[in-house]
Amino acid sequence: MPLIGYLNRRSAQSDAPFVAAFRRGLAEQNLVEGRNIQIDYRWADNDPSRLPSLGTDLIKRKPSLIVAGGGAETTLALQKLTSSIPIVFITGADPIKVGMVKSLSRPQGNATGVAFLATAIVTKRLDMLHDFVPRARAIGILVNPSNVGYAAMAQDLEQARSTVSFQVKVFKATRESEIQAAFSEMPRQNVDALLIGSDNYFNAVRRQLIALALRHSLPAMFDLREFAAEGGLMSYGASQTDAYRQGATYVRRILGGAKPADLPVSQSTQFELIINRTTAKALNLEIPNKLVALADEIIE
Repeated sequence: MPLIGYLNRRSAQSDAPFVAAFRRGLAEQNLVEGRNIQIDYRWADNDPSRLPSLGTDLIKRKPSLIVAGGGAETTLALQKLTSSIPIVFITGADPIKVGMVKSLSRPQGNATGVAFLATAIVTKRLDMLHDFVPRARAIGILVNPSNVGYAAMAQDLEQARSTVSFQVKVFKATRESEIQAAFSEMPRQNVDALLIGSDNYFNAVRRQLIALALRHSLPAMFDLREFAAEGGLMSYGASQTDAYRQGATYVRRILGGAKPADLPVSQSTQFELIINRTTAKALNLEIPNKLVALADEIIE
């Protein structure tokens, strides 16, 4: 049976819903683990420094292809290790801006896949958050400058600042102590609401971020449904589970003989707005009718 490598920056626990979606996608392509394909899974447990060694181990097994998830770091690490083994990525970064492909229509290298462009909808998120908190004179955004997609995110943020009618104040954090410091600084900067930037580290510590936002009475918007499901006020972004399901299509086509260089990168079109009504009540906020109409789900 063909061997598929699977390398992800996250932990097995946090990646579980996405692995499940990937397997559903494989089943839709008549690919079933243990029946007509094998999959070798490796997780970096949110430590990107482990990616090169984990990737080297996978490459030694000579897989037919490697699926790379959990951030652009995974694909970039693999591309430094092999230029011949096909790579199917699922990423929230802009694959051109971070250097994974030359073109979306003709990737040209050994990597292609699905981009859900998590950093490219900053303006949309800010506008939705301001609709929820129209009194907000300043909205903070928490970003991780060590994120490989940070430069592209910073560009999008500067464009957003020029189009919105309120102040946008940036806070940077790469570790827990800096997150704590950022939340302590926000009241001094008169921040009335908070947008959490798309980042794998922030996803790994999402319970801490949710708790801090509530403790500081800050209405906060996140990028993944998991944040709203676990107590965050709201989330808006592409469905990552759908992106992982889409990734299975590339697996089938490459196993059928297609080359990554000839397979255009797909962009996710399924976006979802999730609102947690319980958290809104805790913050003494009414959900605006406009957002009720737009919401894909309101968690009671």
